[in-house]
Amino acid sequence: MNKAKTENLREKVEGNELDLSLSNLTEVPVKELAALPKATVLDLSCNNLTTLPPEFCTLTHLVKVDLSKNQLISLPEEMGRLSSLQHLDLYNNRLTMLPLSFSQLRSLRWLDLKDNPLEQSLAKAAGDCLDEKQCKQCAARVLQHVKVLQEEADKERERRLLREKELEKKREAKQREKEAKEREAQKKKKAEEKEKKRKEYQAQMAALAAQEQQKKKKEEKKKKASQNQGKPSVSVLPAKRSLCSRLFSWILRLLLLLIVGAAGVITVCQVTELRKEPFCMPINLYVHDTVSWAQGLEVVQQVIQKISDLQA
Repeated sequence: MNKAKTENLREKVEGNELDLSLSNLTEVPVKELAALPKATVLDLSCNNLTTLPPEFCTLTHLVKVDLSKNQLISLPEEMGRLSSLQHLDLYNNRLTMLPLSFSQLRSLRWLDLKDNPLEQSLAKAAGDCLDEKQCKQCAARVLQHVKVLQEEADKERERRLLREKELEKKREAKQREKEAKEREAQKKKKAEEKEKKRKEYQAQMAALAAQEQQKKKKEEKKKKASQNQGKPSVSVLPAKRSLCSRLFSWILRLLLLLIVGAAGVITVCQVTELRKEPFCMPINLYVHDTVSWAQGLEVVQQVIQKISDLQA
């Protein structure tokens, strides 16, 4: 509402009462009511209200409120902020339950909840409100009932928070365990990579050492080959020479023995009395033929001539 409507409301104030009943209201003019703090008694009965805005609970100056014969299906959760409220009429609405903050209405002394489809336990706590005494008892019992519900809700919230904390701790523990496993896996992976690099390095060093060794061997072979180029093998040549020398020596000895033996036989057969023996006759004949053949050679004749010249 605008300023003019606020002025209209101000005109309806009588003492500390403001009557807005039978005004066909669908919402509460909270801002305008906040401008009328002297109006501590508010009558909103017989309208078409279905809900109250949360801002309604800022009207802490209200002492008595009549909301009977509307279509309210719920009250705002902030209802407990109406700290001055002593009298509340909710007769003939569509309420099934009250907000838990209702237990904070410590000044409430009168309450009517008749003709509402209340939840069973709440209806039992409310009872009837047929006279002043019953309505006061209704206020006390409902406040106590809602207080119990509030305590149960607080306990349930604490249990829920505790479960959430435990779940959070378990999640954190799992996360720490996961992170520890990941760190361990990374550490193991790094160790494996380091070991792999170490082995690769050792293999490279071994390969280089083998190559260096092969290189040295090749150089030594080349050096020996260059030194021994054009010469027979030092190890083979002496062996060959030794074998040949021994063979030649044995042949010479054998020939010498044969010559000495033949000369001895010839001498025996030519000089001694054995020349007449049958075995010497072929030898003497062979010697005579050989001498005759040799004397027929020109070279031998020249040698004999020279010998004769020397003797003369």
